[in-house]
Amino acid sequence: MIRVALADDHELVRMGLRALIDREDDMEVIGEASSGPEAIRLLKRLGPDILLLDIRMPGMDGLETLRQIRADPALVDTRVIVVTTFEVDRYVFVALQAGAAGFILKDTAPEELARAVRVVADGEALLSPSVTRRVVSLFAQQSAVDPALDLSLDELTDREREMVAWVATGSSNEEIAAALFVSPATVRTHVSRAMLKLGARSRAQLVVIAVRAGLTVPK
Repeated sequence: MIRVALADDHELVRMGLRALIDREDDMEVIGEASSGPEAIRLLKRLGPDILLLDIRMPGMDGLETLRQIRADPALVDTRVIVVTTFEVDRYVFVALQAGAAGFILKDTAPEELARAVRVVADGEALLSPSVTRRVVSLFAQQSAVDPALDLSLDELTDREREMVAWVATGSSNEEIAAALFVSPATVRTHVSRAMLKLGARSRAQLVVIAVRAGLTVPK
């Protein structure tokens, strides 16, 4: 059972998310928060697998909440999906840098919400090709990159560099495996090793590194 927590300052939004998640057989909402500080306290108390985090909350917004979550060793196992109103939200790039596992739109179809939770719970990032293009676009406007990220790719093997480039296309492990004629487990292993070597806290951060390093999939 995937244990999900919700953090949104609008009660109606939380009610809607809870209704959509609780109707799935393999997931449940175990707690709700209406602010950033409340969300952090909830995570420490309940330890959910996934947090659906509203990016725009009064006081301590979702970005600062995310930074504090990722900086707390006790919360390392909780994966965060940022919830936003528009795909072109200017905070998407910063959220990915801060360690979000991905993001969904508030008007996402019910089946897509469930898929997002399952994908992220399985250790992947929810980063579609359209989102990747947005990250690339935003990157061109950003000069700051998380100093914790090691942007040197020297320690990566050729195969790991190739996998990082594929991750930056927004492809899932299964899609990468099909393109390279290997197993999804092989892809997962190479991606995990690359994340460890580069200090990336999430698969989504690999996109930031790949874009900065100019990695592209060989044609």
